[in-house]
Amino acid sequence: MSSEANPRGAAPAYDEAEKGTQEIIIPTKTVFPIDEKKDPFVNDEKKALAVSTLALPPSKEVVPPVPKPAPKPKKKVSKWILWQLWFNTYRKLFTFTFSLNMIGLGLAASGHWPYAIKYNGAMAVANFNFAILMRNEIFGRLLYLFVNTLFAKWAPLKFRLGCTSVLQHLGGIHSGCATSGVCWLILKIVNVYRNRQVEHPSILVVGLLTNLAVFITAVAAIPWVRNTHHNVFERHHRFVGWTGLFLTWAFTIMGDIYDTETQTWNLDGVHLVRQQDFWYVMGMTLFISLPWICTREVPVDIELPSPKVAIVRFHRGMQQGLLGRISRSAVKEYHAFGIISEGTHAKYHYMICGVQGDFTRSLVNDPPRTLWTRELKFAGVANTSTLYKRGIRICTGTGIGAALSTCIQSPYWYLIWIGSDQEKTFGPTISGLIHRYIEPERLLLWDSKVRGGRPDTVKILKEVYKSWNAEGMCNISFLFP
Repeated sequence: MSSEANPRGAAPAYDEAEKGTQEIIIPTKTVFPIDEKKDPFVNDEKKALAVSTLALPPSKEVVPPVPKPAPKPKKKVSKWILWQLWFNTYRKLFTFTFSLNMIGLGLAASGHWPYAIKYNGAMAVANFNFAILMRNEIFGRLLYLFVNTLFAKWAPLKFRLGCTSVLQHLGGIHSGCATSGVCWLILKIVNVYRNRQVEHPSILVVGLLTNLAVFITAVAAIPWVRNTHHNVFERHHRFVGWTGLFLTWAFTIMGDIYDTETQTWNLDGVHLVRQQDFWYVMGMTLFISLPWICTREVPVDIELPSPKVAIVRFHRGMQQGLLGRISRSAVKEYHAFGIISEGTHAKYHYMICGVQGDFTRSLVNDPPRTLWTRELKFAGVANTSTLYKRGIRICTGTGIGAALSTCIQSPYWYLIWIGSDQEKTFGPTISGLIHRYIEPERLLLWDSKVRGGRPDTVKILKEVYKSWNAEGMCNISFLFP
């Protein structure tokens, strides 16, 4: 923890130049000119004239002001480009997954797919099983390791870009399978209630509660809820989701052991374990539980270089491209941050937590001595940087937390960092890591306060892309050649 005795007032929020949006781009050796504000008076004579006219009485004629030049009309972007930007890999994966399920569900509902009619419960939990797998840290790390090991450098560039894009947007499969699972579960409960005369009343009740819990869990994950009400999303998606898992166990077991023909309970365990939906629910439970087994309360040191930022230091080094979740509690309000480390051999790794909400504000106003974290970190899109021969990372403000490790651990990545008063805001630790491990020829630090505003980012990227001979550029949303 920082030894500085700073007054603990309310931490101010970030300005626009300091919000952490992460991008990746390609390095450059070009020196870019500093934008300067132009003096409206091109010489002393006109300046004196302007001053004198201010003192003239209203009846005297005043030189009219020079009209401002009309702004350049914005170029219209074609609808095809806008469509491509909107229909990204995430939406493509969601559309494919959901459409495939809806075709199957339609065939089952119309009586044209006997298997899905008989095992519609298994179809529901199979979708939930796959949705949870897409968000499992262990599966994600193995998937990134597989791609990075087999396709680094040699594979065609478009294929590598496609791999990165798919890995980045696995959430499309997650949401597509989860939404489809809800639809299959609705079909399941509809069929149960249509045959309610031979079903046990307890199955009807548990089935209805299971649908309700799963539906609330899915609604809580709608992007608008997740982005604007994070705590509401986390509490409902996690705790109601866990409730839904327990109810799914009850609904599955009760449905498997109840014989509708004899209307009796078959308590034979061998019969139960032979049901496929039993093993799907078992898989769901395993995938949900594994990350929580790795949760630990660990000691931390917090440096407060400014009231806007907390630098959290943890023990042991990390590979580049990883993110970690931290919380003050063992089971709630986890927040993900990029990890900065010199490598797996390092003694420490760091997280930059900028003040943007209640949790990060509390780290500055009331720094803890310990935090809860998952020892198993999850891979971010930057983890695929090993696929490329050369690349660029561009970020603003606290986005440096997700970008810096790649440039520290690889000499083939160029760093562009745009921010306001960076060294004073982020302190000597981050500044020291940058200047110790990143050579000046692959580094561009743009202080918007010193240089009078933000740069022409597009111009910088074009020049850096050409001079650094990069294979592609990546930002938080997509990769393109």
